[in-house]
Amino acid sequence: MQRDIAERPGDPAGRADARPVAHTSLPGNLLAPSAARRFVRAALGEWAGLGLPAAVGFSERVADDAEVVVSELVTNAVVHAGTNVEVLARLEEATEGEVAALVVEVSDHHPARAVRSDRPESGSAADAAEGTSLVGPDEPAEYGRGLQLVGTLAERWGITYRTGLKTVWARLPVDDWNPFPEAAAEPGFQQGLRAAELLAPNARRALRDDADWAGRGALSFLAEASDLLAGQLDEDIVAALSGQLLVPRLADWCAIWLEPENGGPSAVPRLASVWHRDEAETGQLRTLLEQGPIRLPERVGTGPVSMPWPGGEEEDGEKADEPAASVLAYRITSGGRNLGAVLLGREGLARVPDEVTALIEDFVRRVGLAVGAAREYTRQATISRILQRALLPGKVADIPGVTSSLVYEPSDDGVVGGDFYDIFPCPGDRWCFVLGDVQGSGPEAAVVTGLARPWLRLLAREGFGVGEVLDRLNRLLLDDAMEAAEAAALMVAAAGGQQTADTGQSRFLSLLYGELVPLPGGGVRCTLASAGHPLPLLLRPDGEVRPAAEPQMLLGIFDDVAYESQCFELAPGDSLLCVTDGVTERRSGTLMFDDGDGLSRALAGCSGLSADGIADRIKRAVHEFAERPPDDDLALLVLQAG
Repeated sequence: MQRDIAERPGDPAGRADARPVAHTSLPGNLLAPSAARRFVRAALGEWAGLGLPAAVGFSERVADDAEVVVSELVTNAVVHAGTNVEVLARLEEATEGEVAALVVEVSDHHPARAVRSDRPESGSAADAAEGTSLVGPDEPAEYGRGLQLVGTLAERWGITYRTGLKTVWARLPVDDWNPFPEAAAEPGFQQGLRAAELLAPNARRALRDDADWAGRGALSFLAEASDLLAGQLDEDIVAALSGQLLVPRLADWCAIWLEPENGGPSAVPRLASVWHRDEAETGQLRTLLEQGPIRLPERVGTGPVSMPWPGGEEEDGEKADEPAASVLAYRITSGGRNLGAVLLGREGLARVPDEVTALIEDFVRRVGLAVGAAREYTRQATISRILQRALLPGKVADIPGVTSSLVYEPSDDGVVGGDFYDIFPCPGDRWCFVLGDVQGSGPEAAVVTGLARPWLRLLAREGFGVGEVLDRLNRLLLDDAMEAAEAAALMVAAAGGQQTADTGQSRFLSLLYGELVPLPGGGVRCTLASAGHPLPLLLRPDGEVRPAAEPQMLLGIFDDVAYESQCFELAPGDSLLCVTDGVTERRSGTLMFDDGDGLSRALAGCSGLSADGIADRIKRAVHEFAERPPDDDLALLVLQAG
């Protein structure tokens, strides 16, 4: 397999000759693979109808191979990147030394450079064509076979990286080139190819070999399923992926019902997913299944339960003539709770082999674990969002003569962030602003935020100056930390001297606090202080940037600190940028965004922009500084005098 290729083979950049190209953009959901297959098939049909020279070599095998490749690559992008997917098919004419070929490109917008696979491979697709085993008989890989299948079908493939875009391409010759060896090829290669076919979303073989599931096929399938399902945090995606994994590998169709999370005995399960190996039949199957949800008796465990074929009864009650078929239902459980049911059908088979029913039972257990984990995450994320809304102001105040712009991005939707902000009016025609960063995140950070923000408002409205507010807030944090430590000591004593799970943590925070007073002639007087916080930066209209405060000690560490404030005027056109360390300490390898005054340089390029324009440009610069998403809360506040 080829990886990290700098340029695609036959890249048309710089070439004057036009090539037939078809392009589409697909949403990042689980319907994208089937849409991509239809798109490629339609493009090939159109080119063949135009009589293009390269299209003469089109065959049913080329179309099938292209569908399998694009299905694998789009599924990979949807499941592991989660962004919109760009699909491009390009027809390349034969040149000297190169046969005519179809090039398929699938791009996603995830910043990570990694591409999903089981492990790095040194062999290329050409090696596979010569009969080299993709999976050794003694060391079988148990998952990630999708890219191996792409490598087998394609003459060559690789990856191209651009800013904010990762493209995986595959080149498929359109002549009589055959990637599959004859029957005399090594059995190890045939075994590896068979396993790859079984794990491909669109299996190449119409017939199932149930004997395969008694050996390595079952292990590979369960490993692949565990890997895919374990990382999902949405129960509907779990249900949809489960259907894709079961159909067509183990069933001709399947349906998944999920019980309401807080429902009682009278709650009605909802039909979360329906999959059929013939996409044209999915709508009709869903209509039949929506007529009544699956309800398994309480005495039924996690094993298979035989069910009637959907729609198998005629209107007069007579049983319709149906070929041999089997329908099985399995209960989805997690932690002893009933979460729903899986219903699946096999045509042309009166009885499903025991090996397959046992495999499906193991698979459904994994579905239950994934649904349970997704629901737990959803509960945690919901609580976190509610708590975050309670800890942050519902609306920041409008300051006369000043335009403000705020950016706040918590790093994890499921955990309460440590950054907080506030802008509020005070007596005496004053407006106060706050940007803080509590140590850590989660419940402990929420406790400190829940204490600090109300205290700040109370102290500011009592008329204390900027430095005095920080002095008193520092004392309050130390007093609260002392009480927390005493409570923790009592907990340890009550536990017989054993350390308990929560014995209290240091409660300190960095804080930027200031007040603005409008001036009669325009502009505002700004008084502020920074306690262990990234220093605010003042941007003049001519592009000059300078720090607007002096560094001082974090709050909540020492009780003998006297905080001092700085006072200056924000003239019309001046802008003040305040950020948390999620901006300044944004990392790309060993480098940080603010190394070499990086934030000052970025702000200097914002001269002439509005407050919103400055905030947006700084935010984009922070995001583009590294390929991976930010791993810390990000907050920035821009105040611009009018």
